[in-house]
Amino acid sequence: MTAETIIQSLASGLLMGLLYGLIAVGLALIFGLMDVVNFAHGEFLMLAMYVTFFLFTFFAIDPLLSAPLAAAALFVLGAVVYLVIVRFAMRAKANVGMVQIFATFGLAIVMRGLAQLFFTADYRSVPNSWLGGKTVSVAGIFLPQPQLFGALVAIAAFGGLYLFINRTDFGRALEATREDPGAVALVGIDKNRVFALGWGLGAALVGLAGAIMASFFYIYPDVGASFALIAYVTVALGGFGSVFGAFAGGIIVGLVEATTALVLPPSLKSVGIYAVYLLVVFVRPRGLFGSM
Repeated sequence: MTAETIIQSLASGLLMGLLYGLIAVGLALIFGLMDVVNFAHGEFLMLAMYVTFFLFTFFAIDPLLSAPLAAAALFVLGAVVYLVIVRFAMRAKANVGMVQIFATFGLAIVMRGLAQLFFTADYRSVPNSWLGGKTVSVAGIFLPQPQLFGALVAIAAFGGLYLFINRTDFGRALEATREDPGAVALVGIDKNRVFALGWGLGAALVGLAGAIMASFFYIYPDVGASFALIAYVTVALGGFGSVFGAFAGGIIVGLVEATTALVLPPSLKSVGIYAVYLLVVFVRPRGLFGSM
């Protein structure tokens, strides 16, 4: 094992880690806003990948151009899911937490089943995309262009989200609603509108990630499950409800995954992720950046 091999692996892990962070940020945003874990998060990713695939297949729109369209479609889906499902699950008279879990978990099963029904279980891909199969060399390190583009988009999206939350009136309303949903009604803020837009924003972020990943990853009904599991671990690692923690946790997960693949067979690369997660849980149960 040479130094060049190690650097190459870590660079690839960093790029994937930034994408993991982008996926997890949407999940952390929703949890931080409402204390609700969206167990359909992986299926949102899957749907975004299918949207990208069909836009390319029927309209020849490259994933670079369809990414905003997929994000917009997922924004609408996220808002609708809150208004139609989650809003009523939160009104349960007893066992509210369990009702919310089963509501989103049931949604995930339905979405996956419908995908298998309408799209079949066949593996699909986006062939001949603008960046597909291309690499760029930086100081002798070869970086896949789709992952590099995805990493840059992830950084830009996180920066935009940070400015949106901290510099806009709606961002301040989002923070106020998270702190005290009951009190914001006294100043004229509709918490259901804020929650719906928060769900839409979280779904849009994972939609953006799904569109990018469609350019280099196979698309099939169960594709979201593995990435959702990584997203849950990433959010817990960074700290539940911490948007920055989720993004930083994604980077850590990507680097740990790449390092593990250097030491163990590639099929066991997830072992390192869960080992680090368990270590953090024992040492700092609230996560690296959590305040709970």
